[in-house]
Amino acid sequence: MNFSGIPRWVYGLAVVGGLFVLLPLAAMVAKVNWAQFIPLVTSDSSLTALGLSLRTSAASTALCVVLGIPLALVLARRPFRGQRLLRAFVLLPLVLPPVVGGIALLYTFGRQGLLGKSLELAGIQIAFSTTAVVLAQTFVALPFLVVSLEGALRTAGNRYEAVAATLGARPTTILRRVTVPMVLPGLASGAVLSFARSLGEFGATLTFAGSLQGVTRTLPLEIYLQRESDADAAVALSLVLVAVAVIVVGLSYRRPHRADIPAEAAA
Repeated sequence: MNFSGIPRWVYGLAVVGGLFVLLPLAAMVAKVNWAQFIPLVTSDSSLTALGLSLRTSAASTALCVVLGIPLALVLARRPFRGQRLLRAFVLLPLVLPPVVGGIALLYTFGRQGLLGKSLELAGIQIAFSTTAVVLAQTFVALPFLVVSLEGALRTAGNRYEAVAATLGARPTTILRRVTVPMVLPGLASGAVLSFARSLGEFGATLTFAGSLQGVTRTLPLEIYLQRESDADAAVALSLVLVAVAVIVVGLSYRRPHRADIPAEAAA
């Protein structure tokens, strides 16, 4: 007998929670103009926005990996004074309104920003460019990778790394040959979630990068603009974005094989 230990009333609330998420999506699907769906989602502006979103999301995900792996390693493996404060700041974009993140980036990399003045003198302009889109997406997506990877590192422990160290392996070799392969599922899951978050980023992008067609106008911004002029196009593009997001998030979760389940749990 498979005993779940879940009271029946919990299932009722779970159904309500599921409907709370699914009903708005169903309502949106019901509003789609299916007769014009293909022309609406294949217009020049729509394809340009989708292509830009995919390219910038891929770039921001790569940047999240480059920055997120060291952050997760430091938070998971090396206790130090101020660690909780660092973790709080790293995870802050999860709770900040995206527009606040956009303002912070603007006052950092804008023409009159903390670093923007020096960059401007060097002939580098970041604000209101495609680079700004990537930075805005990275700012809001980085915590997803750090959280996933830090959890994977804590779960895996460091016993294999300790063994490799006793055998004379250098720290960089241990990181490359032991640590990263050991937590690769957590890293992949975090990267996929970061990509999905980047794909749906709106507030920080609009504030920091603006909405220039072909340069900074990603798919969420295109949907927002179409909502004012062509509701059918906005709904159709929203459905495309939801479909892509569902596929991407679905890839980050997999049903554990029996071999993945500890022997004592499977018994």
